[in-house]
Amino acid sequence: MLPYADRLTDLPDPYDLENDKPREECGVFGIFSPQPQNLAWLTYLGIFSLQHRGQEAAGMCVANEDQFLVEKDLGLVTQVFDAERLKAMDIEGAKIAIGHTRYSTTGANLRFNSQPMNVRSNKGILGLAHNGNFVNAKEIRALMLEEGTIFNTTNDTEVMLNRIARYSKLNLVDATAQVMKEMRGGFAVVIMNKHMLLGLRDSNGVRPLCIGQREDGAWVFASESVALAAVEATFIRDVLPGELVWADDTGLHSLQVLHGQPTPCAFEWIYFARPDGHIDGYDINDSRIRMGELLALEHPVEADIVVPVPDSGITAAIGYARASGIQYAYGLHKNPYAGRSFIAPNQKARELKVKTKLSPTSAVKGKRVILVDDSIVRGTTSGLIVKLLKEAGATEVHFRVSSPPITNPCFYGIDTAARKELVASHTSIEGIRELIGADSLAFISEANLKKAVGSPGLCMACFNGQYPAGVPLGADASKHALEV
Repeated sequence: MLPYADRLTDLPDPYDLENDKPREECGVFGIFSPQPQNLAWLTYLGIFSLQHRGQEAAGMCVANEDQFLVEKDLGLVTQVFDAERLKAMDIEGAKIAIGHTRYSTTGANLRFNSQPMNVRSNKGILGLAHNGNFVNAKEIRALMLEEGTIFNTTNDTEVMLNRIARYSKLNLVDATAQVMKEMRGGFAVVIMNKHMLLGLRDSNGVRPLCIGQREDGAWVFASESVALAAVEATFIRDVLPGELVWADDTGLHSLQVLHGQPTPCAFEWIYFARPDGHIDGYDINDSRIRMGELLALEHPVEADIVVPVPDSGITAAIGYARASGIQYAYGLHKNPYAGRSFIAPNQKARELKVKTKLSPTSAVKGKRVILVDDSIVRGTTSGLIVKLLKEAGATEVHFRVSSPPITNPCFYGIDTAARKELVASHTSIEGIRELIGADSLAFISEANLKKAVGSPGLCMACFNGQYPAGVPLGADASKHALEV
């Protein structure tokens, strides 16, 4: 049988290194300052540090006692907020701001679906930025449409925003707490009006959110601790699963709205979060090193060098080399100027497309190579990378993966492929090995993944089909989360 890379003639486009991975979630950021200051600049820094969580759109809201400004658009943070736009958002007396970087998991990648989203209500103008998915948003939206609610977008974020606004007899904190009890799924949210900043997290803590404070007293909420460091805020703690926190002129406040049952997303440690941060007390870089170490102990193989698939496999490869005693080598070069690229019309173009991003070095020639990556989704690029290494003179290529096989779609804010496109959902490990042309293939076990992170509870639904925060009504795991 021909290697997988020689038989890929009907793959969906776009076809590149990034798209053969679980796609990004979103990043949220919020700041409340007792003293007015340039919050647009600080929010810009915060969402820029969260750019890895979403590259399709960016936006922010900034408010003082009299103004509530919103600016958002498709593109990267630096593309949306040029000097002119950023200057326009620097309003005198600003005390509250929120920001968002988006990858669309619910709602198409259109400007009107960009966040933060806004609505006028008896609680003032509200702004809301959201990371994750509400699994029951479709049902709630249908009920609200019957009641006459008007929706301007196809985004599930607007469901929560309109639901909060509908509780006209409750203040913002109580209305938000009530809606938290109604919405299900994996989500982290920041909300603002002209007077307070709120942050909340689903009862399972699937999506991350943390709290920091600057020396000037400003409170900061962010998806990752790296955003706190970007604005010189000291990490205070993570928002607890099911907790609602808010900051206003009287300080920081908290309400435990839902009983917490922590099962944070395993892929935060495997792939999504920046390696220089930590989530729920567990260090990202250390966890990835341990994944590689445990993978080496669980699936050893005789070889000459350990080579990562850059950039996602680097940290685990360091751990694998350390535990195995096999030399770590710079065997693949990633072109730093090759972004998300053009649609490839045929198989030859697909191969050339990968070669513009990755090229083997002389380190692999005549060597038995252990190739380490964080995941295999469709297996498309995995097969082409194996082929590249063998064409460059590698005598053997042994593929090692620092996550278990992905067999199920995610309903909580990660855009995995449809189940039928997840190669591990319908192909054995030996079958995948044959398809990608590797000499051997092995994945870390769920038990060792938990051990590597250090958390007793993780959401691993994409590996085992056990969804701790529920699934959409009538969901069929054989379909993509957006098609249910």
